[in-house]
Amino acid sequence: MEERNTKHVLMIPYPSQGHLNPMLQFSKRLSTKGVKVTMVTTIFISKIMHLQSSSLPSSLQFDFISDGYDQGGFAQVGNISTYLSQMKTIGSENLKELIQKYNSSNHPIDCVVYDPMIQWVLDVTKEFDLLGAAFFTQKCSVNYMYYHVYHGLLKLPITSLPISIEGLPLLELKDTPSFVNDPGFYPAYYEMVMNQFSNIHKADIVLVNSFYKLEDQVVDSMSKLCPILTIGPTVPSFYLDKGVPNDKDNDLSLFQLDSSAINWLKSKPAGSVTYVSFGSMVCFSMEQMKEIALGLLGSGSNFLWVIPTMENKNIPKELVEEISSSGKGLVVNWIQQLEVLSNKAIGCFFTHCGWNSTLEALCLGVPMIAIPQWTDQPLNAKFVEDVWKVGIRVMVNENGIVTREEIKSCIRKVFENDVGSEMRINAKKWRELAIEAISHGGTSDNNINDFLNKLKRS
Repeated sequence: MEERNTKHVLMIPYPSQGHLNPMLQFSKRLSTKGVKVTMVTTIFISKIMHLQSSSLPSSLQFDFISDGYDQGGFAQVGNISTYLSQMKTIGSENLKELIQKYNSSNHPIDCVVYDPMIQWVLDVTKEFDLLGAAFFTQKCSVNYMYYHVYHGLLKLPITSLPISIEGLPLLELKDTPSFVNDPGFYPAYYEMVMNQFSNIHKADIVLVNSFYKLEDQVVDSMSKLCPILTIGPTVPSFYLDKGVPNDKDNDLSLFQLDSSAINWLKSKPAGSVTYVSFGSMVCFSMEQMKEIALGLLGSGSNFLWVIPTMENKNIPKELVEEISSSGKGLVVNWIQQLEVLSNKAIGCFFTHCGWNSTLEALCLGVPMIAIPQWTDQPLNAKFVEDVWKVGIRVMVNENGIVTREEIKSCIRKVFENDVGSEMRINAKKWRELAIEAISHGGTSDNNINDFLNKLKRS
């Protein structure tokens, strides 16, 4: 039975696939250090999530609040401004009731860890005089650029190139997050990412899903402006230090998993397969999907391509059939990405460079081909190619399309050239440094202990 003095943390992610699992992994890590964790997400997410509860520690539980759209979540309204406004109105009242419920129990809340995308959670936290910790799921470099924009340290629109910011490499426009490159591109999302910093000064702790040696210069520079603790990588312990029992998978998925991929990979030689996945949100044009398919088919490489909700992804059925009949390719709906990336058959990851995917590839030592689309992805791709030197970024033609010839060329560089050999050596190095960071006495492990010490003093 848990002691009454066990510290209790509420963990509140932004309710989307890419934000849920990093917090869940952090929650599991805290649970091994004697903390009770309640992860809070929306009623709608509770209806669609596929949760592997058998691997969750007993000190980690879920609870749910309404965002005002219990039947369909964001898709029910389809407008980010309306969704966020309603979520704040409904969610803040529900969160207050939830905190009151726990405060009347044997396990009152000591700290709220929240995603700054929903910055109003910190305001509710402070109403109860609780410790508030911001948790950035994106890497430090991206948050650092947004911080500069929000505080007017980097003026938009950008008129002088290259962009020079202490701690960052010199940047061209194509290297910057989409909201920096073109703030008018999606105004509602621009406002959301900027609002992350509207009350960050009130947070007692700022946590970042990265590790020190991965972004040392950026961490040192940002720490002068906004003290931060790097506590990543938030990748299941099985693939790193093995310090969390039964922690093999990202336990929470909003898509039904396809189990056919692993058996298919067993039939392929080591290092021969290009794994292709562009996340759950990227949607390419019909022309771009055709070029990707023909580029993969023409590369000579085996490839495993994840296309969630395929009927909405603009790929002709005849091309899917051609891939299936080729003997070289397999198209699946959704898979356990870590299980695939760790498979010995995988030699390359063709990715949109979302941060979770990028971090997982770094942790498993897999070279990357980057095709970034928006938000943080261009800056992630810049680091993949020029800073960490573990991948190559595709070239876009004058019509904004990545051609089949470019895709074939990039795949062949990774598999056949000396450049690819260097990428594999660098990828192995970053994997070793990720393991070092999260292991006992590593930088991230020490930072997690610093967080716990602040929690104990609260």
